[in-house]
Amino acid sequence: MVNFGLFDSPTGIFLFLAVILAVLAVFGYVVGVYNGLIAMKNNIEKAWKNIDVVLQQRYSELPKLVDVCKGYMKHEFDTLTRITELRSGAQSPGASTESKIAAENQLEKIMGQLRVTVEKYPDLKANQEFLKIMERVSALESKIADSRELFNETANTYNINIQRFPAFIVAGLLRFTEQALLEVPEEFKKDVKIQF
Repeated sequence: MVNFGLFDSPTGIFLFLAVILAVLAVFGYVVGVYNGLIAMKNNIEKAWKNIDVVLQQRYSELPKLVDVCKGYMKHEFDTLTRITELRSGAQSPGASTESKIAAENQLEKIMGQLRVTVEKYPDLKANQEFLKIMERVSALESKIADSRELFNETANTYNINIQRFPAFIVAGLLRFTEQALLEVPEEFKKDVKIQF
């Protein structure tokens, strides 16, 4: 048996134990970072699924809204067509979460444009069916806004954790990537002018 003399002195034993403890500490750190990132990734998925449920409800209301608007809004056909396209793209079964987020961000902008456009059509604004559908869509959008806030908070925490030193090394090695956030359309950020 070959003896390297490592265990012949207390210093050798101490050095051996220090190396073992360092390896265990690094392994424990990697496992801790991995488990934390997995938990955050699962929380992001759960938050997205909660949004997805409400989005599905809104998507089922949008064709009704488009149908009611078509009779009044002859010149706004592009807006109505884009709503239908984005709805279909966001609902496609093979779509990734990232592509659904991108479609939802676009749909949010188009819906803002639709609200502005509706102002040009007083007959449409007085239509009872339109008012009922818009009321349901508005209620669903309030739920989406609450869920969107939770999703973005969860995704932001995850993004921060995969960018922190030294966790970003572990995240990079394990191929954790940044999560896209749901955006608020620019028209919702503008000041509202109230006139009396």
